[in-house]
Amino acid sequence: MRSRGLTPVARLIGVGLVGVVAVACVRNPPPVEPDAPPPPPAGGQADRAAAAPPPPSPPPPAAPVIGEEDDFASRSLEDLNRESPLQPVFFEYDRAELSTAGQAVLQANADVLRQYPTWVITIEGHCDERGSPEYNLGLGERRALLAQEYLVGLGLATYQISTVSYGKEFPFDPGHTAEAWARNRRAHFVITGR
Repeated sequence: MRSRGLTPVARLIGVGLVGVVAVACVRNPPPVEPDAPPPPPAGGQADRAAAAPPPPSPPPPAAPVIGEEDDFASRSLEDLNRESPLQPVFFEYDRAELSTAGQAVLQANADVLRQYPTWVITIEGHCDERGSPEYNLGLGERRALLAQEYLVGLGLATYQISTVSYGKEFPFDPGHTAEAWARNRRAHFVITGR
């Protein structure tokens, strides 16, 4: 009688299955943790780096000290105008033209205004007592506008400068002489805001 056996192919498959099941059932060992690096030798660079405190943060910038050159920045508007760093521009009789001296004064005033760019000024146009009130108001306006245009031409912002004419209403010098009249024909600068 012939033994009932498995064919060689079936035996091969059976052995293969047994091998797969055996491999699947085998428990894998836990992973091995790597060894920790040895500690650095005592007194080495690592100890010094760990022991050294972090470098200090830089100190905050110091508040600016107001010196003589910045004395105007700390004054009230009233004080600024009483001892104004802005000088008036004077005009010839019945004229609204800048002389060389007037241009130099406006250049100096522009330099001050660049140093204090937040200041807002009003240029007042003034005349001497001769002439009608209407005529002098118009002449004072031309003088103030001329000074404003010159400053804007030097690079100042138009929003920083306004104008007004007072004609002959507010003289510097109340006298009735040629010297008094010369002092009253002017474009006067008033700091109105900062």
